[in-house]
Amino acid sequence: MSRQYDAITDELRTFIEAQPMYFVATAAREGRVNVSPKGLDSLRVLGPNRVVWLNGTGSGNETAAHLLDTPRMTLMFCAFAGKPLILRLYGTARAVHAGDADWPELLGLFPPLEGARNVFDLEVDLAMTSCGFGVPLLDYVDQRPLMESWARKRGPDGVSDYQQRKNRVSLDGLPTGLPTP
Repeated sequence: MSRQYDAITDELRTFIEAQPMYFVATAAREGRVNVSPKGLDSLRVLGPNRVVWLNGTGSGNETAAHLLDTPRMTLMFCAFAGKPLILRLYGTARAVHAGDADWPELLGLFPPLEGARNVFDLEVDLAMTSCGFGVPLLDYVDQRPLMESWARKRGPDGVSDYQQRKNRVSLDGLPTGLPTP
């Protein structure tokens, strides 16, 4: 039932672009595994082996910390409507932060997001599908506007202060690479 691909096919790209939600998984060599749900208009397929996604400010910054230790990343997409399917993209990733040379170019691929914190650049070495028979059917209503309104209320200085207090180290005490203002 599963199939493996060495690249993102046109059919897989169409499936990815139709999903309102995806999941990101990373892990350092030691400590906790992180799995995070993502939504919004935050992911772009840039080629058969390259995906980037925009990360807003949140309560943690585990993904960035894990990638500094071990640059493995898995993205998972599930069909919650229509034909059942699960797609996982495996590869090597890096975090791009404000101040990095390619930050303006990568950030420009997305609609403006108040509190944008990082862009993650994933080099895909394996795409794998599986049946998805156990994934429930769900009705998509809309994206939540809360992340952007949270950041807008704080303003750029408030978001920066929050990031410096809450996003510089992971749950396991690993640095996240977040630059100081």
